Amino acid sequence: MESEVKDYPKFVASMRKTHTILIPSMLPFHMALFEKALICSGYKVEIMTNEGPDVVTEGLKYVHNDTCYPALLVIGQFIDNLNHRDDLDKVVLLITQTGGGCRASNYIHLLRKALDKAGYGYIPVVSLNASNLEKDSGLRLTYSLIKKVAAAMTYGDEIMYLYNKTRSYEVEPESAKKLAYEWVETIGKQFENKKGVSYHALKKNLNAIAKSFDALSLDLSQALPKVGIVGEIYVKYAALGNNHLEEFLVSEHAEVMVPGLYGFILYCLYNSIYDNQFYGHGKKKKFLSKILIWYLKRRETLMIKSIQPTKITPMKYFSHTKDLSEGILSHGTKMGEGWLLTAEMMELVEIGYENIVCTQPFGCLPNHICGKGVMKKIKSLHPEANIVAIDYDPSATKVNQENRIKLMLAIAREKIKENEDAKL
Repeated sequence: MESEVKDYPKFVASMRKTHTILIPSMLPFHMALFEKALICSGYKVEIMTNEGPDVVTEGLKYVHNDTCYPALLVIGQFIDNLNHRDDLDKVVLLITQTGGGCRASNYIHLLRKALDKAGYGYIPVVSLNASNLEKDSGLRLTYSLIKKVAAAMTYGDEIMYLYNKTRSYEVEPESAKKLAYEWVETIGKQFENKKGVSYHALKKNLNAIAKSFDALSLDLSQALPKVGIVGEIYVKYAALGNNHLEEFLVSEHAEVMVPGLYGFILYCLYNSIYDNQFYGHGKKKKFLSKILIWYLKRRETLMIKSIQPTKITPMKYFSHTKDLSEGILSHGTKMGEGWLLTAEMMELVEIGYENIVCTQPFGCLPNHICGKGVMKKIKSLHPEANIVAIDYDPSATKVNQENRIKLMLAIAREKIKENEDAKL
């Protein structure tokens, strides 16, 4: 007997003006700009901001607790949001799919199953992917929209980078945060006026952003522990997923560095090239990926060159970052964050962020192999590396996580004191 295939409700083009697309929160600066890019392309969009124990409770209610923690949180955030809305017949849920071997490719099926159980099975779910999944969606990745999203990602990466480089040294409290959101608002208004997307507009804006952060009043005499954050993309970036890790580190008087979203996107594109190189398939995908890599690299260069004239050290080119995993992990290792996770840890140590928090959902095999599994090798190459792996799941307590991070920070401060004593 053939199994019955459920006909799920779909988001169609006619719903663009009537339905609000709900999107999970992750990177605050990026998401605000992505929201504006979608709105300017004719969509009604809302980035969810609901947090708290109810999100985890709803996730545990409808998702098995052995499922990937990011899936549990994202689905819990959706359902918790729906529980407090009055416009349930006018909302659509958007979720990304990587299309690879990671469990993230199955989130959409878990979400639909959870919606059915919660009584929201009539609400359409939209898949945002570049792998030809869910091809009948009313969300169209047009060239115009892709350009806006690419611009939003570029601005988001630069603002996030400069914010993290300055926030721990600011003389006037919250001045870096205030400046960051002023730029988010300014770029958003440019999007509304069909500006800020072209190559020349990007160059002009990025230069202005860098100069404005360079002009902040900073106390650079402080010797603070420099801490990098790596890991699974959701718990690495989402405050909901990592218990506001960045805020905690700053409150502990540390400088925080989180690698930008550019790295993950370029990692995905390079994997199409390695697929062809190692396995001999995907020639068309390889060709398209090379074009997109060229497109993004030009904008990456704009970011780096805009920061170079300032007192702030710019980020490294990704072409350098990707090569740092060689000799430790093959570029054929591409499940989840794969070789990128190893490369980012190597880069962080190289640029002075030898204290690293590796955030990983409990049971995330790619993270345990490409993160925790290579730490011994990294430490053999860089004895100064001070890396701690932190598991995030519903049963992990915030107190335990923070105590382990405090121990890592204590070691970092001891090293700073030893270096200062050696100079005397």
